[in-house]
Amino acid sequence: MNKFRFGGSDESASDLDDDTSSLPFPEPLSRTSFLSPDFDPATYLSSLTNRHQSLEDLRQELRDLDQSLSRELLDLVNENYQDFLSLGIALQGGEEKVEQVRVGLLAFQRDVRTICDKVEARQREVEGLLKEKKRLKGEVNVGRALLDYADRIEELERKLMIGDTARQSRDKSSVAELDSDSDLLDSASDDSEEEDIAPGASATALVSLKTIEHHIQKYLYLMRLSARISDDHPFIQGQRPRVSKIRSAVLLDLKTALDQATPAGDKRDKRTMAILRLYKIMGEEATAVFALKTMKS
Repeated sequence: MNKFRFGGSDESASDLDDDTSSLPFPEPLSRTSFLSPDFDPATYLSSLTNRHQSLEDLRQELRDLDQSLSRELLDLVNENYQDFLSLGIALQGGEEKVEQVRVGLLAFQRDVRTICDKVEARQREVEGLLKEKKRLKGEVNVGRALLDYADRIEELERKLMIGDTARQSRDKSSVAELDSDSDLLDSASDDSEEEDIAPGASATALVSLKTIEHHIQKYLYLMRLSARISDDHPFIQGQRPRVSKIRSAVLLDLKTALDQATPAGDKRDKRTMAILRLYKIMGEEATAVFALKTMKS
């Protein structure tokens, strides 16, 4: 036995043992301390400095706690063993149930696929109907444009007296007869322009430049309308002879107006320039040059 000497006398180790009866007894380790999500062993051990317990005692207490947890786990398994067995029995034949679920799911998928196919077919049908509607709407618009085209041709033919024998004697008709048609002659313009007619030409009607310009604008609208519809459209092609006659009639009026400007008085140049401007609006500059070369002196 170890002995310690104090003050020259021998004493046994048991006489020198500390009296631990007054020290606090360490409390059992708490299980909740190990359940923390951020549990750290070093931090946990550092918090046990005030337990007044040796390291070996702490190790033994941890071993006891581990054995206790193992026994509890074993008891838990033994207590619920029958439940585990019944769960296994309940799962027997589960393949058939899984197969039934799989078959049901496949049937549901087929139904969904059938519905999707019907929806897609309906969508394609609606798209086709919309395209057909758009096509029909375009054809209706073309039809309306063709009717407008035909109406305007008839209007110009009527105003230009194309196909009427009265047009052959148009240059010899009186001013009063022409003034009766407000669309053909502008009476105010004729009255003002009549003053410039030479004395020898007073009996001939002076062609109204305003009326000619009005006809030219209608003719140009026909050209734009035919281009918008399509110059290759069968109806447009069929109306070309009539449009050609309208063009010729307008050019004849311009030539007549140019001939009438020749004997005019002081305003001859002004009237000639106005007529040439009408040729230019109509896009017939070359025809205007030819008419100037051949006009009456």
